[in-house]
Amino acid sequence: QVHLVESGGGLVQPGGSLRLSCAASGYRFIIYAMDWYRQAPGKERELVASITSDNRTNYADSVKGRFTISKDNLVNTIHLQLSSLKPEDTAVYYCHAQIMVNDYWGQGTQVTVSS
Repeated sequence: QVHLVESGGGLVQPGGSLRLSCAASGYRFIIYAMDWYRQAPGKERELVASITSDNRTNYADSVKGRFTISKDNLVNTIHLQLSSLKPEDTAVYYCHAQIMVNDYWGQGTQVTVSS
């Protein structure tokens, strides 16, 4: 059974940093791409960053140069380093994996950027 568990969210001041993690289990982690999405109140869920099985990355324009996605195959975990945070980055952040034809989501972790 696939499980995705996020951690690392919290309250941070504008300009600050956070590191999110997503621990994966129940499938062959090394061969699948993974993504981070976020959903702000009243808005649709949006793709933030992706990483392929061979570590190619892609970012939403709104976070390019500020966020970094990475993958640790030894511990089946992906990370999202958030830097230069802005109030508009406030959202629940979710990790996602598409395995075969199924979509799997974590429970989400709240990031709040506020002074």
